[in-house]
Amino acid sequence: MAQDSDTYGQIKKKKHLLAAALGDFFTGIYNVYRFIIRFFKEVFIPPYEFKEIIRQCYDVGCRSLALISLTGFITGIVFTKQSRPSLAEFGATSWLPSLIGIAIIRALAPLITALIAAGKVGSNIGAELGSMKVTEQIDAMEVSATNPFKFLVVSRVIATTVMMPILVLYTGLVGMLGSYLNIHHNEATSFTAFFKSAFINISFLDISASIFKAIAYGFTIGIAGCYQGYNATKGTEGVGKAANSAVVISMFLVFVEEMIIVQVANHLRT
Repeated sequence: MAQDSDTYGQIKKKKHLLAAALGDFFTGIYNVYRFIIRFFKEVFIPPYEFKEIIRQCYDVGCRSLALISLTGFITGIVFTKQSRPSLAEFGATSWLPSLIGIAIIRALAPLITALIAAGKVGSNIGAELGSMKVTEQIDAMEVSATNPFKFLVVSRVIATTVMMPILVLYTGLVGMLGSYLNIHHNEATSFTAFFKSAFINISFLDISASIFKAIAYGFTIGIAGCYQGYNATKGTEGVGKAANSAVVISMFLVFVEEMIIVQVANHLRT
C-alpha cells in the first residue's frame, strides 16, 4: 500500500509539473502576443524617435558589413567549388552561373544574412536591453516621463526590419562576386557572361520572395531580441540568458519562416 501511495504521489507530481509547464508556455505565448500588439500600436503614435532609429540602423547595418561581407564572399566561393564536380560529371559546367544565381538569390543570401544577424544583432539587443532592465534604467525612463518602449523597442525593431533587406541584397552581390572570381579562374568566363547567365532564370517572384523573407527575418530578430531583453530578470544571469535566448529563438523562428515562405513561393511559382 505504501508503494502504491508513493507511485500515485509521483504521478500526481508529474501531472502538476506538466500543467505548470503548459501554463508557463501559453502565458509566454500570450505575453509575446501582447508585446507585438503593443509594438504596432506604438509605431504609429507620435512622437517618432527618428534619431534613435537612424542610430540603430547604423548599428545594425554598417557594423555588420565586415562579417557579412566575409561570410557572403566565402559562401559564394565554397558553394561554387562544391557544385562544380557534380555538374562536371554531366558536362554541364556552363550551367554553374545559373545554379549559383538561383541558390544565392532564392535561399542562401536571405538565410545566411539572417543567421549572422541573429547571432550578432539579436544577442547585442538582448544583452543591451537586459542590462538596462536589471539595472532599473528602463524603470528610471518611465519615471522621467519617457516612453522606454518606443525609444528602445520600436526603434530597434524598425531598424532590423528596414536594414535586413539591404543586407540581404548586399550579401547576394558579394556572394555572386565570390562565385564569379572562382568561375573566372577556372573557366575564364567574362564578367558580363557570368551575370547574364546567373540572372537568366531569376524571376520577379524570386526577388520578391527574398525581400519578403528579409523583412520577416528582420522583424523576427528585432522582436525576439527586444522581448528577451525587455523582460530580463535575475541580475547579470538574466542578461546572459536574455542574449542567449534571443539568438536561439530568432534562429529557430527564421528556419520556420524559411520553410513556410518557400512552400508559399513554390506554390505561386507552379
